[in-house]
Amino acid sequence: MTIEQLYELYLQYPSVETDTRKLRKGDIFFALSGAKFDGNSFARKAIENGASYAVVDKEIPNENGRILKVDNVLNSLQLLAKLHREQFSIPFLAVTGSNGKTTTKELIKVVLSSHYKTYTTQGNLNNHIGIPLTLLKVRGDAEMAVIEMGANHQKEIEGYCHYAEPTHSIITNCGKAHLEGFGGIEGVRKGKGELFDYLRQNNGAAFIFNDYDYLQEMSQGIEKVITYGTHDSFVTGKALSSETFLRVEITNEETPGIIQTQLVGDYNLPNVLCAIAVGKYFNIPFEKIVQSIESYTPGNSRSQMLIKDSNHIILDAYNANPTSMRLAIENIAKIKSDSKVLMLGAMMELGEKSVREHQDIIELVKKYSWGKVVLVGGDFAKTSHHFLYFNTSTEAASWYEEQHFTNSYVLIKGSRSIQMEKIVDGL
Repeated sequence: MTIEQLYELYLQYPSVETDTRKLRKGDIFFALSGAKFDGNSFARKAIENGASYAVVDKEIPNENGRILKVDNVLNSLQLLAKLHREQFSIPFLAVTGSNGKTTTKELIKVVLSSHYKTYTTQGNLNNHIGIPLTLLKVRGDAEMAVIEMGANHQKEIEGYCHYAEPTHSIITNCGKAHLEGFGGIEGVRKGKGELFDYLRQNNGAAFIFNDYDYLQEMSQGIEKVITYGTHDSFVTGKALSSETFLRVEITNEETPGIIQTQLVGDYNLPNVLCAIAVGKYFNIPFEKIVQSIESYTPGNSRSQMLIKDSNHIILDAYNANPTSMRLAIENIAKIKSDSKVLMLGAMMELGEKSVREHQDIIELVKKYSWGKVVLVGGDFAKTSHHFLYFNTSTEAASWYEEQHFTNSYVLIKGSRSIQMEKIVDGL
């Protein structure tokens, strides 16, 4: 079975699935295998459940001719996505970065969708499986596509570019994330910079936050660079003082105005400015851009503001690294309140520097006054501090429920595996 033959079948049945539990009638099932499971063993079940075809890489009984054997299922999925991508001449925007890439992607999506038929990554399906699946969801009516790219080691984004073929790209920032895989901050910049390397080689365009000198350096040699920042940029703006949600003043002379977002924290300023820059670059009326950003509400435990009784809870529990953790702590420290509570889950994938990075966060916490500080799991157990510590978020949730806080600001943040969202699940 060649990729070209597989693509002809995909055009007849343009829906792909890798999980039999989510399978819908007519889907093409790709039998991906992992360290603990063999997707090939689910192929016949997929056919029984209504799949049009099942793509496998082992010999499977094939009575009806609906089981298609390839050399490698994952590679075939990626090559199929590449072939589908090549059918389009529209802008494909790729977004990566250590922090803020999903929020930036969502903001860009709502802005572009106000004016163009736009397809984008759902949730954070941003890896070697999620990106091909995203590409294969792009339909013939597409006018724009926005693809999120996550990575935890070098050469990963280079591989994504091979089949996503972005025309425009954003690196939100390069911070202390996935240090174990990247091997340090320079490794992070090299890995994320693979996206700009692709643009440089293929006459693409980059949107960069002009306040970061390293992004200016990383984008050298790219044919078209569009800047956003607090000064000297295509779009300029600044964060206005606010106790809860970020307010942004656009300071460009031709498009002044104030945008009231539903995002928590000044650290979201570059994300908002990026979405504005993308919208302006693609000639979307400024009024539409503003309306889109103001109506966007974050979800999925990403900088969500939850108001429970008299408490304001900042839930940012989808991911955490030293850079994002520091920004979140400094943000709540600015808020004027007599009662502020920190509930911090451990940070993952930091390698040999992990304990030191956790200790640095504790030293930052000590600089401010808090009503309560709670640390949960991971390498927080190996640090020196006088704060409350729990092994799991379940234990922390039980403690929180017993406190009956009122009129408080509460920051809940931690890496995905710590599951800090459990603290508010029962509220």
